[in-house]
Amino acid sequence: MTVITINLNPIIKLTDDQFYQLCRKNPEIKFERNANGELIIMPPTGGETGKYNAGLTADFVIWNRKYKLGEIFDSSTCFKLPNGANRSPDVAWIRKDRRDALTPEQKEKFPPIAPDFVLELMSPSDSLEETQAKMREYMDNQIKLGWLINRQAGQVEIYRQDKPVEIIESPQELSGEDTLPGFVLDLQIVWE
Repeated sequence: MTVITINLNPIIKLTDDQFYQLCRKNPEIKFERNANGELIIMPPTGGETGKYNAGLTADFVIWNRKYKLGEIFDSSTCFKLPNGANRSPDVAWIRKDRRDALTPEQKEKFPPIAPDFVLELMSPSDSLEETQAKMREYMDNQIKLGWLINRQAGQVEIYRQDKPVEIIESPQELSGEDTLPGFVLDLQIVWE
């Protein structure tokens, strides 16, 4: 399965509410929307990628419950980025004070906020170029720290604000640095 991009702009430019309703009326389809307003249909992950996503998300949830510094979101959460794109990272985290500044309606729909941290775990159907472009888009929208985990290549790309991308070969762990204080991700499950 591959990602499908549909440009409806010559016919209709969906408002944020229309895009939200489209997603709600078609829950079996995972939509994203790029900054140009084009719809992106994301294929479901396979069993292996879903297993790794669940394990990684659990590690973040456990850390977040201990430190209570913010909120963790899974891959079904769609964020409205400042550039107009609607994106759903595999794991996202937002500092508590930033999330608390949102209205109840903004929290309920697609939060109009760039997370502080994002993680993308590539599945076999993902394109490296497209996933790297998504990571650059996150950084352009002021996300502070991002990890792109490429299991097939045995690499992690670390994205930080105003710094070059760092590529690490099969690291055993990753530090959350200043963005996720006290968090260390054990990557042994990913390289199994």
